[in-house]
Amino acid sequence: MSFNVLNRKLLLMPALLALLVLTACGAKSSGSIVEGKVNVITTFYPIYEFTSEIGGDDINVINLLPVGVEPHDWTPRSQDIINTSKSQLFLYNGAGLEGWVPNFLKSLDSGSEVKAVAVSEGVDYIMTDEDDGHNHGGETHAEDEHADEHTDAEEHEDNHAEEAAGDSLHTDPHTWVSPKSALVMAENIKNSLIEADPEHQAGYEERYSQLAERLQALDSKFETELAKLPNKEIVVSHQAFAYLARDYGLSQHAIMGLSPDAEPRGQDLVNLAALVKDEGIKYIFFEELVSDKLAKTLAAEAGVETMVLNPVEGLTEAQEKNGDNYFTLMEKNLQNLILALQ
Repeated sequence: MSFNVLNRKLLLMPALLALLVLTACGAKSSGSIVEGKVNVITTFYPIYEFTSEIGGDDINVINLLPVGVEPHDWTPRSQDIINTSKSQLFLYNGAGLEGWVPNFLKSLDSGSEVKAVAVSEGVDYIMTDEDDGHNHGGETHAEDEHADEHTDAEEHEDNHAEEAAGDSLHTDPHTWVSPKSALVMAENIKNSLIEADPEHQAGYEERYSQLAERLQALDSKFETELAKLPNKEIVVSHQAFAYLARDYGLSQHAIMGLSPDAEPRGQDLVNLAALVKDEGIKYIFFEELVSDKLAKTLAAEAGVETMVLNPVEGLTEAQEKNGDNYFTLMEKNLQNLILALQ
């Protein structure tokens, strides 16, 4: 099919784009505060998994993001404010992923002693000129004269917003998708738990060491297996794999931007179709929490197939039922990359 025909088809994209993202309407987080334990609130799945593994039976973890919901456009409910106000730790990714955090922290009970921690702090952030189309919180409190004890977390988000405004760059928040960055995040989680609950430091240290060993093994496997492959170009549905690409020698080409509902331009899709053909790319990768319609449209035009590459932002209901986790999903990612890049 010619690019002229593809261009005409792209006129229909606005209607298609409306179907891209799964809605979170009515979805609720699960879990409740447990008296006598360290209560930890996490914003989405990878942080929840790492926190649960490191904390073990010494903590109670409540994950805000419900199963089957994509995190970029999710916002918290009133019960989330209540639970977080009563907890000891609030662990979020940072780097601009959760743009609702500054206002959320302001909404907590005035007597709350919860400590907010951006667990991606210390990761070597990737900056991009791709806009995710979301407010990262930088303008919601810049002139607030009544900043409370949560100021550090808010300033952390402000700094990223200011960097973006000054440089026309945005922080790519998808840090956890690389095992190398996940190691940094896991250590931050461990340190936060120890600070909140020094009595159980030995258990936190031991369980963190076990998790770190698994992440290091996963990192080594990605390095070894991907280094063998002749091809390095991947086309993905949204720009969630920059850390993975940087750390393991791949080149990412995204249909959409940092957010899976950021609209692609028609010419970008035409260029991607040309790239797929010129580079001999065999697969377009899509995600399970986002509609695959646009990826399949591009794949059909380019005469290639589609395959899952999971940014591990959350589990589907089927994955939760099957007992999947960060490691099983990342192993599947590696196997799919090996197949696609042969």
